[in-house]
Amino acid sequence: MKKAKVILILTLYNLIFVPFLFVLFHILGLFNKKVKKGIEGRKKLFQNLEIKIKEKFNPQKPIFWFHSSSLGEFEQAKPIIAKIKEKVNPNIIVTFFSPSGYEHSKNYALADVISYIPFDSIFNAKRFINLIKSNKTFVFLMKYDIWPNHLYMAKKNNFTLCLANTIVNEEKLTFLRRFFYSTIYELFDHIFLISKDDEKNIQKLNLKNPKILTTGDTRYDQVFSRSQEALKKRIIPENVTKTKDGVRKKIFVVGSSWREDEDVIIPAIIKIQKYQPEILTILVPHEPTEQNIERIEKELESKTSYIRFSKIEKYSDEKVIIVDSVGHLMTLYSYADVAYVGGSFKQGIHNVLEPATYGIPVIYGPKINNSPEAQKLAQIGGGFIVKNEKEFYKILRKLLSDENLKTEAGKKSYELVKLNLGATEKIIEAIGLPI
Repeated sequence: MKKAKVILILTLYNLIFVPFLFVLFHILGLFNKKVKKGIEGRKKLFQNLEIKIKEKFNPQKPIFWFHSSSLGEFEQAKPIIAKIKEKVNPNIIVTFFSPSGYEHSKNYALADVISYIPFDSIFNAKRFINLIKSNKTFVFLMKYDIWPNHLYMAKKNNFTLCLANTIVNEEKLTFLRRFFYSTIYELFDHIFLISKDDEKNIQKLNLKNPKILTTGDTRYDQVFSRSQEALKKRIIPENVTKTKDGVRKKIFVVGSSWREDEDVIIPAIIKIQKYQPEILTILVPHEPTEQNIERIEKELESKTSYIRFSKIEKYSDEKVIIVDSVGHLMTLYSYADVAYVGGSFKQGIHNVLEPATYGIPVIYGPKINNSPEAQKLAQIGGGFIVKNEKEFYKILRKLLSDENLKTEAGKKSYELVKLNLGATEKIIEAIGLPI
């Protein structure tokens, strides 16, 4: 019965969805630069893969294939990759669906081969699976990016199939989705869930084959590991973080901000500076383009002093540092007394765990449905949700002036991260590797 359902889903998928998606992507590619980049990046994909695999893979070693939709999911894969590399040093191939994931990660040092995933036709899937076939091949799909043809061909070739950082949302389990997931999830050998709620929800699918284990979220392991590395870097001179009297300034870091965030933050910061002139704000826009930096400078002009991060060596007691390059945010959070995480006045909040791992209070806007950890952080008192400029001003000023409140909130932030460490080791142990 289960096999018949798989065949039914694959038949419908290949007759209807695969041709539809192929045409849709190519139409979208005419108008959308990101989609176009993904299509162009797949040209000569197999030719390039064959060359790279021949050059990089050791035929005597097992193969681990990690697939992520984009950059966020790949962050969840990284601690698993690092631990597996440390324990068994296998051949590792990493694939992405989206151009943003691939472009940001194409030089990732722990992978032997990095590529786009081929378009999910049955012919491409057969060809790809044959390329990564070995005496023992493990597959890790991260979170939700499941391509049925690749999954089915991997199962036919006796790969060990793992779905990691899985979320099972009861509200999204419509009849069709329940039918799809109850069938496709049977192909997996291991399903690693994030929470007990997911464990409860997945029971409704009545799965028989996969071993199901609630491990937690590997992002906590990844963020903590990154924070330890970031603490070794000192990218702001001491004269910037201290007053002329040698007293450490109160530092407020705004991470991954969009214009909607800055419209709330900037007016409040200017007001707070009148009462707390020692505050230093480090503003890290999500998109540090020249146009965006100039817009922020115009907002600050004649209201407060500012300097670009690229000119930090010329610092002369400016009140705002505008970060005009990428790759520094994790380290900059380590300097903060309080942090704000952007996206929460736009379409969805960015990563609250990055500042939380340093044990500091975190402020953010109301759009946090995309982040269970932001919701949890607010529930336990480490995070503070603000709905407008007035609320933001009030809570930031309070956190900067009330040392006890700041310290207690910071402890709760760190506790959230600390209590959720260890998902990676549980996964490694579950697939039979030494920990």
